[in-house]
Amino acid sequence: MTSRPHTSASTDLITSLAEGSLRVVDLTAPLSSGTPILPLPEPMHPIPRFELERLNDWDDPGEISFQNHIHTGEHVGTHFDAPVHWSSGRDLEDVGSVPAARLVGPAAVVDKSAECAKDPDYLLGLDELKAWEREHGALPEGGWLVYRTGWDARSDDQAAFLNADDNGPHTPGFTAECARYLAEETGIVGIGVETVGTDAGQAFRFEPPFPVHHFMLGNGKYGVTQLRNVGELPPVGAVLVVAPLRIVGGSGSPARVLALTPAAEGK
Repeated sequence: MTSRPHTSASTDLITSLAEGSLRVVDLTAPLSSGTPILPLPEPMHPIPRFELERLNDWDDPGEISFQNHIHTGEHVGTHFDAPVHWSSGRDLEDVGSVPAARLVGPAAVVDKSAECAKDPDYLLGLDELKAWEREHGALPEGGWLVYRTGWDARSDDQAAFLNADDNGPHTPGFTAECARYLAEETGIVGIGVETVGTDAGQAFRFEPPFPVHHFMLGNGKYGVTQLRNVGELPPVGAVLVVAPLRIVGGSGSPARVLALTPAAEGK
């Protein structure tokens, strides 16, 4: 009896990566002292900037290694929001409790970058989302909705990224109706955005305030912010890998976010 070579999903994945038919796209913004942060109104505690403090390097007497101390908030740069981050999810998972299987899943990419270029306060509404679903299929069970706005082009400039005036920040987001639908009526596990937070800049005026945080985190779902290179992903067919630090009791964490996408469909 002739034996057949063993094949598996993992060997297929390795082969596809080696042959170049599958690409890895890094969706993570570089993390440095220049990374934009969101100023919070009083009496909320300000988010600290990311900073490195040198502990030792090879040129110090007696040292053979290089190490830094890290100073940062949990919600700085490309980062992950756990349900416990918001009052509506206070009794749900912290970032250290999130099951690893929920951090890897298919990505549905909704591109409204042209609309956002014309209107920085553009909101993705339920009608627009359902139109996308009619064209591309239902949002994936256990997957992620990734919202492309083109906002990553501003992410090296704090002022342009926040785009604030006397009325507050002006950045794209979701309507409250759309946020509730995503949280309560779809099987996605989370939302990924290019902006500083998952809610629109003016979402403090919405009902409820910051509806993406309120509905998504309150329903045990997640958020990922400050993504880059989303324009390299197809509307469907990519797989998202979200890797926050496993911080016990943490409300969130800086994260490395990768996408696996068919090379033929990428840009």
